[in-house]
This record gives sequence, C-alpha cells and structure tokens, in this order.
Amino acid sequence: MAELLLELFSEEIPARMQRRAADDLRRLVTDGLTKAGLTFDGAQAYATPRRLALVVDGLPLAQPDTREERKGPKADAPDKAIQGFLGSVGLTRDQVETRATPKGAVLFAVIEHKGRPTHEVLPRLLYEAIIGLPWPKSMRWGAGSLTWVRPLHHILAVFDGQTLDGGLSLGTTPGARPDGSGPAVPVGFIEDPKTASADMPVLAFQSGTPGHRFLAPDLFRVAGFNDYRDKLRAAHVVLDAAERAHLIHERAEALAEAEGLRLRPDPGLLDEVAGLVEWPEVLMGRLDEAFMDVPPEVLTTAMRGHQKYFSLEHPDGRLATRFILVANTSGDDGGARIVAGNERVLRARLSDARFFWDQDRKTALADRVDLLRHRVFHARLGTDHDRMERIRGLARHLADAIPDANADNCDRAALLCKADLTTGMVGEFPELQGLMGRYYAAHDGERASVADAIAEHYAPVGPTDQCPTAPVSVAVALADKIDTLVGFWMIDEKPTGSRDPFALRRAALGTIRLIVENQLRIGLMDVFRVARTAYLHQVRGAVQEELRQAGADGEHATTSRMDRNWSEAVLDDLLGFFADRLKVHLRDRGVRHDLVAAVFALGGEDDLLRLLARVDALAKFVDSDDGSNLLVAYRRAANIVRIEERKDGVRYQTQDVSADLLRTDEERALFAALSDTATATAQAVQAERFEDAMTSLASLRQPVDAFFETVTVNADEPSLRRNRLRLLSRIELAMSTVADVSRIEG
Repeated sequence: MAELLLELFSEEIPARMQRRAADDLRRLVTDGLTKAGLTFDGAQAYATPRRLALVVDGLPLAQPDTREERKGPKADAPDKAIQGFLGSVGLTRDQVETRATPKGAVLFAVIEHKGRPTHEVLPRLLYEAIIGLPWPKSMRWGAGSLTWVRPLHHILAVFDGQTLDGGLSLGTTPGARPDGSGPAVPVGFIEDPKTASADMPVLAFQSGTPGHRFLAPDLFRVAGFNDYRDKLRAAHVVLDAAERAHLIHERAEALAEAEGLRLRPDPGLLDEVAGLVEWPEVLMGRLDEAFMDVPPEVLTTAMRGHQKYFSLEHPDGRLATRFILVANTSGDDGGARIVAGNERVLRARLSDARFFWDQDRKTALADRVDLLRHRVFHARLGTDHDRMERIRGLARHLADAIPDANADNCDRAALLCKADLTTGMVGEFPELQGLMGRYYAAHDGERASVADAIAEHYAPVGPTDQCPTAPVSVAVALADKIDTLVGFWMIDEKPTGSRDPFALRRAALGTIRLIVENQLRIGLMDVFRVARTAYLHQVRGAVQEELRQAGADGEHATTSRMDRNWSEAVLDDLLGFFADRLKVHLRDRGVRHDLVAAVFALGGEDDLLRLLARVDALAKFVDSDDGSNLLVAYRRAANIVRIEERKDGVRYQTQDVSADLLRTDEERALFAALSDTATATAQAVQAERFEDAMTSLASLRQPVDAFFETVTVNADEPSLRRNRLRLLSRIELAMSTVADVSRIEG
C-alpha cells in the first residue's frame, strides 16, 4: 500500500473559499480513484491561504485485474452476426467460448483486463480534479487560458515517495505568443512537460514546495505527507486550519488574561483569520481613549469588518481599549512595528466612524424619513418610504392583537424604523442598521420602547438570534416581515430550491418565532389581507398621481403599476409556505412533520398557537395505545370504503346511516359511539380543548375493534352492505374534526 500527496500552491485563496475548495478537491480525487477501481484507506484535505493539500492513504500499487464476460449470438447464427460480435469484442472465433444454454449453444467472450500501475493512472486523474474544482469566482493570468481562483504556481504530486510524471498545460489565448501571433491553445494534460514549446506555460508535477512567503520562501523537497507537514512547520507554515485557529484563540486569551480582560467570542472571525495566515503571530494593540464615546458596536464592527481584529472587554462586559490582531509574520522587535502600523490604520478607520457619528446626530431621525423616497426597496414594490408607510398601517393593525402594544408607539416606531438607512454610519456599516437607529432615536428624545423597536424590528435574524419580547418591538418586527413576504409573493418572487435571494424563508421563520414565543393569537390570513390592501392603496395612489402628471387616459399607467397577483390563491399559497417553515421550526423539538401536515390539511387554520395545540394533542394521541390502534382500524376502514366507492361509483360519506338497517349489537354500539363522539369532539374543538377531543376519539377504539371482529361489511344483502359502508365512513368523518388523519404516516 502507498500514499498519494498532492499540493496546489497559488496566490492567496480567499478565506471564505478555502474549506469548500479543500472538500471539493478531496471529493474529486477520491471519486476519480473509485471510478478507476483504486481502493484507499482514507483521504484528508487541508487548506492554507496559499495552498490546497490532499493526502490519500492505503492506495494499491496497481489497479486490480478484471474479467469481463459478454454474451453473443447463437453459435449457429448467420456469419454476419457472429463477425459483428467478434469485432465488438476484438477477438477471433477461436478465442470465444461456446456454452450450452436452454436456448441452445451461445457464444461468450471472456475479456481479461490487466490493471495498470497506479503511478500511470494518477497523473491524468489529478489533472481532471485540478481543472474541475468549482470555484465561485475564477480568473485568468498571463498568457494562459486556464481559469482558476488565483494564479497557480506549483503542483506537488508525489506517490509512494516518487514524483509523478506529467503536468498541467495552462493553454494560451489568441495572439499570446511573443510575436503576437498564434492560435489559442486549450488547457490540457501533458505527459512530458519537457516536450512543451517554449512559449507554452506548463506546470510540471514536482516534489518541491516553498515555505512561508517571507520567512522561508525557498523550495524544499518532500517524500511523503509526514515529511511534508514537518518541513512546512519548520518553514513557518501551519498546515491544519483547525490548529491555526486553536493557536490564535489560545494566544489571544493569554494576552487578554494578562491585562485582566477577556476575549469576546467570535467563531466566525476566528475561522476567517485562520484562513488569512499561514504562521499566526498574535499581538495586542490599543484603542485611543478619544474614540470611546462612539457606540461600542461601531468600534467592534469597524475593527472586525475592516481590520479583522478581535475585541476585548472588561469582566463587566464593557468594551476595553485593547484589541487583538493576527499578523502573518513575526518581527525582530517583538511585533512593535506591526502593532504600531495597525494602530495607525485603525485610528483612521475610527476617525471616519466618529465623523459619521457626530454628523448623523445633527439631523433628527424624524427629519430623515422623507429621504426614504429616494431609496428603492424593489423596482416592483416601491421605495423604502412606501414600505415604511405599509409597515405603519400593519403595525397599528397588529397592535390590537398584542397585549400592551400601544398603537401610537407602534406607529411612531414604524415611521422611524428605516430612517437610519439614510445615515452616513449605516452607509459605511450596513450591518448596523436598526442598531444605529436606536442610538439616534434615543439622542432625539424618543420613547425607549420606540427606540428599542427600531433596533429590534429586524430580529430574529436566525434560529439562534434572540427574539423580541417588548410589545412595540414585536408589532413592528412582525409588520416588517409580513409586508416583505406578501409583497414578494404577489410579484411571484418566491424561493425556489436553494435559491432565496430575498431571505423569505428567514422572514417566515422569524414570523413564526415572534408569534409562538410571544404566545400571540393572530390569524395570519387576516394580516396577509391587510398587507395586500396596503399595497393596493399605494398602487392606486401612484396610478392616480401618474395620470394627474401625464394627463393620459390611464391605460399605460395602470398596466405598468398593476403587475401583481392580488388573488386569494396567492395568500393561500403563502400560508402553505408557512406550513413548510413550521415543520422546519418544529423539527428541532422532535415534532413529526406529518402531524403538522395533518392539521394544516384541514384548511382554514391560520392561528399558529391553536395549530400547535392541535399538533401537540395529536402527537400525544398517536403515541398512546388507544390512539395508535384506532389509527390502524381507521386505515382499515378507509381502505375498505375507498375500494367499494370505486366499485360503486358513489361517496358513502355523504350519505346518512339508516338506523333501521343496523342488525347487530356491534353495529348499533359503533353508531351510538360515533354520534356521541362527534358531538363531544366538536364541542371540545370549539372550546379549543384539543386533548379532550382526542380523548373522545380514543373512546372509539373498543366499539371499532368489536365491529371488525364480528361484522361482515360486504354482506350479501346490498342495502345492508351499503349501510355498513356508510357507517365505516363515519369513522373518518369523526376523526377529521381535529386533523386529516390520512396524512399521518406509519
């Protein structure tokens, strides 16, 4: 068994692409090995800013020999058929076998394939993996026509301690030759790089690689992965990204602890920085005290977003005047010059932030609202000012359903919630939208509930994000999300597959969390209609204004503004989308998706709390012995009824059961039980006592079991048979008061 080592050495690969690229490289190479019949024990990929590396262990030295049999025509078939078969397998008549079969003597060709040495198979396989890497963005460089994420400099390819033959021809573009002539040459695999023409850029497979760009740039040769990893570390390169991240975190925490501070957790930044350095040098810098009157979120965002610095804080959570930076090299002065340079750059960044902070506060947030007219939210959904007006109306409507949500405060918060989009600070740091609105609203003397709602109306952004609980914040957050969902549904910009450019799945999940976690009794369809009406009023107003200004007859103006679907079916489809998102939301709670589907299938249920109560009651029901057995009996009854309905061409559920035709005690007992259960279940559902409703349904188990044990449904007497089928159909009717049990799996 042998080892394969591959390294692709290039200019700096963006940190966000490294992990995916390493995984893709492993997948492409291992898929190629499997296709070539080469087994292996394991494969591990690594990434640094300048290299992708892959090691595959346990490879055989040659492909296995294979034996293939092909069945041909009968031995006495016409000569033309036999010759055609022999030509297809490349054998002569005396090289094939004649075998007796039930259909007579048949020709069989046995073809032996000798396995090729692995070192002959690998070069082209690696070439195909290299050019097949699916980069999000690629580039060309020099005279070559190869597109790759960054200029590729070296390819290290070593198998069983020996350098593989071959290489990668980078191709040429038209007129790329020194004299400006020559046709384009495609990228390709080249078996012997020495035979390439002088003006053809080629990367030959080799066994050497350079170390750190500044600290050890010379090439060194390697014989295998362990040798490669150890020599890289000696050349100031830590190959494993997880190890680099661990070193950064460990050293940063040590520096913070020495100053009596603590590191603010930021796993995303840690992963990114680990992808920016091959030899992490962790240092501490200092913030000027003059910047500490700027909101701490602004400081941390500037440090994180622009400079990739880690923030430090005091034990009480206050932002400290220190930060952690990670350099990709070490200095002979302990990093003093590196720290000084970074402090100088950060000082300029924070000076800009402080300028925006001071300038923005000179204009009240309320005075910025009119500027939203110049910001387009979506070409078919109007401006941010249009959106703000719709959110205002929807927030006022929602205030009636949210305890302690003052309608005037909801209106004020909705009026101001998008105004900070016009500020210089949010223009520079878009991720601070909403948060800066709170600071500016507080500076303007707005109520605390209004300021908080401005900051929180985007939340929750993700499944781990904190959900707003303040009444005004909840009202505006719901209005913002529902307005977005209804609008994009009306213009048919719904998510498709993995594509969701407007984050509508996130908006729906956020709406669900706001309603469920705050225990709100809200009918979604009613809110959807209010949102749709707001759009309609704005469109009508815009058309009237367009007519007034143009003096036209209105036909063109109306058709250009009314390109939306206003039908109820659109809102029904949106409610169905919420059903799918609710399944995702409940999956983490261990709730079965089919139970959600069973409740939604009844239709007319748009109160999420009531729906969840039904789902919880249904879950307890199907987990009980009576419930699970009744479901089995229900399916038996439903199958019998469906089969007989197809035969008879009738719907028995729509027909009344005749009491006169109930011949047995078991029939009469089931009929009485169904009547009593229907009444009790309907009353319990009306009162939203869903567990009581399920208890009533569970009482049907005994009479249903007794019916099936003693009663023949398909009786010889036609009228008796039809009556019993009607009786069976009443079981489904009774159970459908809580859910469509036909949707329950198992």
